[in-house]
Amino acid sequence: MNIGVFQFKGSGNLKQNHDAILRGISDASKADVRLLVFQECATTGYPPVELSSIDAIDFNQLEMYDSVIRNLAEKHNMFIALGTIRKDESVTFNSIKLIGPKGEDIGYYDKRALWGWDTENFEEGNTPGVFEIDGLRIGFRICFEVRFPEFFRELFESNVQLVFVSFCDVSEVELKTRYDVIKSHLITRAVENVMTVVSVNSASHYQTAPTAVFSPDGDVIDEANINEEQLIVYNFEQPEISFGRKGRIEISSKLLNENASRT
Repeated sequence: MNIGVFQFKGSGNLKQNHDAILRGISDASKADVRLLVFQECATTGYPPVELSSIDAIDFNQLEMYDSVIRNLAEKHNMFIALGTIRKDESVTFNSIKLIGPKGEDIGYYDKRALWGWDTENFEEGNTPGVFEIDGLRIGFRICFEVRFPEFFRELFESNVQLVFVSFCDVSEVELKTRYDVIKSHLITRAVENVMTVVSVNSASHYQTAPTAVFSPDGDVIDEANINEEQLIVYNFEQPEISFGRKGRIEISSKLLNENASRT
């Protein structure tokens, strides 16, 4: 299955974001991408880094743009995962919305690891972020959650083999050390859970997290150019369970079972 991630310069301008998303969908359709994933808050910009305030969002206009994206998902027979801000009555969530190839809204993953600006703008989510696409169990996580192995251990327990992490992790100045640290987190999450991890970050400022594909052994399969609009396409296949991978799976399963028996 061809999967794609598209990074672009997110902003508080809904039309500007929408136009970038359409470019990503167009490029992905030419590459026969089945599942295309965008960065955190791709449709709206992330507050307050890219968007001044949630109050500045025209949710009617956002829904109009979303309907265009749903039509394109159906046209190209594509699953599309959009980073967005979801409003539910009087509360808002930092979400990933999964759209199916019939143009249907399949579901949401709402960010749970809220800190700093997130606590000022969003409610904590309570959904697992696990979906099945073409018989494959796929997981989603958002930005700060990469710092915590527990969020990815949940995916391991759910037999997820492919996980996407959407970021808006950027800085006004270049911070190479932060970039390298977050990249190391992504590699570790892939290795300790024997899963392919794919990240996608906004390119609105200096990127402090990569847009990249990491193998279950921690290899960097592909990595986007920093701070540039770019699509990465990867042909994902079910990975073979080598001797080392089998050991990690069996010991991890044993530890989880032992921990569960103690509680």
